Amino acid sequence: MGAADAAQPAGGTTPAVLRDYALIADGHRGALVGPGGDVAWLCAPGWSDPAVFSALLGGAGRFLVAPAADRFVWGGHYEPGSLIWRSRWVTGDGIVESREALVFPGETGRLVLLRQVRALDRPARVRVVLDPRAGFGREPVRNVIRDGERWLARTGGLHLRLQGGGRLRRDRQGFLAGELTVPAGGRHDLVLELAAGRLDQPCESPEDLWHTTEHHWASVVPSLAGPAARDATLAYAVLRGMTRPGGGMVAAATTALPERAMAGRNYDYRYAWIRDQSFAGQAAALVGSYDLLDDAVSFLTDRVLAEGDGLAPAYTVGGEPVPREQPLDGLPGYPGASARTGNWVRGQFQLDAFGEVLMVLAAAQRHDRLDSDGRHAMRVAAEVIERRWAEPDAGIWELPPRQWTHSKLTCVAGLRAAARTATARPAAHWSALADRILADAAAHGLAAGGHWRRAYDDDRVDAALLLPGIRGALPPQDPRIDLTRRAIVDELARDGYLYRFRPDRRPLGDAEGAFLLCGFAAALSAWQAGDAVGANRWFERNRAACGPPGLYTEEYDVRQRQLRGNLPQGFVHALMLETAVTLGQAGPCR
Repeated sequence: MGAADAAQPAGGTTPAVLRDYALIADGHRGALVGPGGDVAWLCAPGWSDPAVFSALLGGAGRFLVAPAADRFVWGGHYEPGSLIWRSRWVTGDGIVESREALVFPGETGRLVLLRQVRALDRPARVRVVLDPRAGFGREPVRNVIRDGERWLARTGGLHLRLQGGGRLRRDRQGFLAGELTVPAGGRHDLVLELAAGRLDQPCESPEDLWHTTEHHWASVVPSLAGPAARDATLAYAVLRGMTRPGGGMVAAATTALPERAMAGRNYDYRYAWIRDQSFAGQAAALVGSYDLLDDAVSFLTDRVLAEGDGLAPAYTVGGEPVPREQPLDGLPGYPGASARTGNWVRGQFQLDAFGEVLMVLAAAQRHDRLDSDGRHAMRVAAEVIERRWAEPDAGIWELPPRQWTHSKLTCVAGLRAAARTATARPAAHWSALADRILADAAAHGLAAGGHWRRAYDDDRVDAALLLPGIRGALPPQDPRIDLTRRAIVDELARDGYLYRFRPDRRPLGDAEGAFLLCGFAAALSAWQAGDAVGANRWFERNRAACGPPGLYTEEYDVRQRQLRGNLPQGFVHALMLETAVTLGQAGPCR
């Protein structure tokens, strides 16, 4: 078996470690490209639709572009300010690149995947296999027609068109395969379209599609400067690529990747969480690039006005309810977990989400980007808090309902932020409500040492309690903020990373990985305390917890230096971006 065969898993074989996957996305869907040149994951036509390439979870379906040489090593990088990825392979005969992108901006019902093979210094032979299988690998291609350099086909309910595949041939399994020989310094373009409807319109030339994609990325990603500008710019591009224009931002591009092997903790994150959307909106407001802020405000406003008290923690990017969790029969799943779709979070009440909504709407108001609907949503969110703040809720970590201290304090921070942007009458009312909730938290949520505790009936610390202090629930000089920060770091920090909480008597790291969101929160908290050195240490340690493409998951296995959970995790990129700008590690070019 050659290296190209070994690098590309067929259905059911071993995938790569998560740190080696790159994301390409267009706002409406995203694909993961593996080190062996395989598109290992792509849902179509939208984020939460069934996958057409599902090798990541052991499914059938593949789109391979890789050197035909027996031996090669892999690398790659993103083109600056974009999600245009370049896979790069060094072989015994030369260097081969494959430039990868989803045409940007994307369309709702049609995706266009670009793969441009480049032979940099010598002629290159490249192996290509195209075998799309809709329905998570259940639907083989059918109705295959060749039209010169183009191929037309169907898979499930999707229509397919491939340009540039004239040298490929049908094989006995029904898919397209073959080799391309690219002359030294030459290029060969493959353009794959998948659509929910017929592909009757002519497809643009590869040159025009690349130009459109390059130009649009350049127009929507801000130019940042500073020591961490490259990583911060990529974080912004990830948030932009994961956000449907005018709609929601998916929490991650994938489903069912395990946070801990054999622990049953593998969830579907291809949906838009209210909290995550708020984090992204606040980061965008800080950067001063307002398209992402506007999208966050639009999505949150629509959901709050439509749902009120019944606001769910998450929706599809189009605002529909999240499907109930169910197993994906027939797929073995990523090693260490079973495959599943949907999410049980749809039935939860998360009080802190209303506080997060208030904060991002207030940020929009400060930048004069909040319309009358947004101001109405602010009032509705504040009214829900007033009615329900004393109830138990599922909290930021989506656990069984309790009186979580973080939820109360996040509402305090949200009410204070809203009051600062409101007229006198609602401002006074919201400030008084914030005082009332804070007094209750102080009466029931403080530990004997003077720091905030996880819940009214739980003396343990929780890294989430860093966030309300950062967000302004209390004045920065309030001693409870510093006492809480010190208690959290003393109890939950290891090797420069921070864990959420101590779930049981096991050592930290045995129950779950470090949470990168918490690590960046620790950096912001240290900065607020005036500890610039400590803040930068936290930031640098946690921003390094990624693979070669620079993407973050929710958890990081400190001992094994591996990413855990779904990829990429949007709210980690949002906090990384916010931290970089706050610490002066990145910011808009002046």
